[in-house]
This record gives sequence, structure tokens and C-alpha cells, in this order.
Amino acid sequence: MTQTEFTPPMLDGVSASKVFLPKILPTPQSLYQYLCQQFPHIAATEWQQRFNDDLIYDAIGNILGCDSPYIENNHVFYYRFLAHEIHVPFEHEILFENEHLLVIDKPHFLTISPTGQYVQETLLVRLKKQTGNEFLTPIHRLDRETAGVVLFSKQAATRAIYQQMFALREVQKTYHAIAPFHADLTFPCCTRLRMQKGEPFYTMQVVAGTVNSETEIDLLEHNTAWGKYQLHPITGKQHQLRVHLNSLGIAIKNDPFYPVVQHKREDDFSAPLQLLAKHIRFNDPITLQEMEFSSHFELTL
Repeated sequence: MTQTEFTPPMLDGVSASKVFLPKILPTPQSLYQYLCQQFPHIAATEWQQRFNDDLIYDAIGNILGCDSPYIENNHVFYYRFLAHEIHVPFEHEILFENEHLLVIDKPHFLTISPTGQYVQETLLVRLKKQTGNEFLTPIHRLDRETAGVVLFSKQAATRAIYQQMFALREVQKTYHAIAPFHADLTFPCCTRLRMQKGEPFYTMQVVAGTVNSETEIDLLEHNTAWGKYQLHPITGKQHQLRVHLNSLGIAIKNDPFYPVVQHKREDDFSAPLQLLAKHIRFNDPITLQEMEFSSHFELTL
């Protein structure tokens, strides 16, 4: 068997991660030592547990142990599971499916891909378990706090074609948001700002300089305190809609980051961010059909 023939199986919706072992000096005493050094954010006891649970393989499919040697210019596979995850008590809905695409209505609080303290409690792993398709890949992203329509690729052969649509801004996205109503603001308007990484690192900030983000904003309805806004992002910066509304003095209702970072307990699902990816429309680059999908979720004043 050659090294290229082994493909690690999907386990409980989780695909294996691949790590290349470069030539380094001094050579690590063991694979376990290297993994602990390479991933310092992962506890050594967690690596021990993964070895003990037979969750680490070499390039040809042999199960490795804590005492397995470090073999340079090779690669290993490992699986990531967490001892405890907070259950997200909300369900997704499949809006559409064909041989290339899976269109999902994502609930609030559900992270799209495994990261940090979430593996099983992510949309991607839930979908892999539901469909049995380990090739599922999100074509674009929604924040954990944001609900609504998100597209997944079902096969690697056509994935790049759909990703290119987003890169070329050929996808029309419409969001809804609940934010304060200010009578002195005029809509519709177009907000254009320069955004860059903020502090803390997972936030964004507005700075002087060449514009790199643009959003068309309109007011759909309002009462004395709150407005329901329709947002058309022209660009796709991280947290763009949240930052743009905050820049107008109307931060989205229940936003934990803007204007001030306010950390909540991970099991607090009481106040979802009032931001919804409501509609998405594009011309399918393969079937050439116009595709349009709408979230079944609604935001209300």
C-alpha cells in the first residue's frame, strides 16, 4: 500500500486533520512531544487521550502511540474530540439539495465549523453525521451569533466554482437586523468604511484610510424604540454589518461585541444577536439557473 492510498474514515461526523512532520533540529524525541510543542493550546493530557483512544494514524493507516517516533518528511492524521461540549438547543433546516449544493437555514448560536470549544456542536459536524457526506464544506461563513441561509459544497470537484462566485461578488445577499431607531438618520443610505482587526483580536474597528467595506442599508419598519433594517453587503469583511450599523450609532440588538465587548456564558441562549441572513440569490455557474433561497426565521420588533 502506498502512502496516498490511505484515507482516514469519518468518525461520528468528524474528519481527520492532517499534520506534516518537517525536518527540524533537534529532532523531537517522539511524535507526542512534537504535537505538544506544535499545538501548545492543546493540553498534553488531551494528546495522551487521543493516542490512548486510537485516534492518531500514520500516513499508511497504522495506529500510533505516545511512544511512536517522530519521522520527518512524513505526515500523520488525528481526530479532534472534546470531553465536554455545551449543547446548542437549536436545530438547522435543509432548504435545498442537489448533487453539488446543500442550502441550510442555520439557527443562532451554532458555530459553522469546529473551532475552540465546539466540535460536535457545530453545523458542519451535525450535517456530516446527518448526511454521511464527509466532503461537505461551507462555501461561505456566518458568525456563530448570526442565523440564516448558508451554502455548503457537497463535492470537492465543483467546490471552487461556487467559492469563486463569492470571491467575484456575484452573490446577492440580504440581511435583516433589529437595531435602535433614530429619527434623525436618513434611509436608504450606503455606508463605506475602512475596517481592520481591532482589540480584542476577534473584533474589528473602523480606521482612516481607503475604503474596504460597503453596505447598502434601508429601514423596513420601526416603532418608537427599534427599527428593522435591511442590509445588502457589497463587500464581505468580518463583522461588517455589525460594525457598519454600530458606526451609525445603532448597534444591532444583543450584539456582544459592539459597541462594547460583553462576554456571556457559553450556555446563555437568552438573547440572540438580532441579525439574520434572510435571502441569498445567484446564478448557478453549473446549471446556469437562477437560484434564490430565503430563511424561515423572522426578526420582529
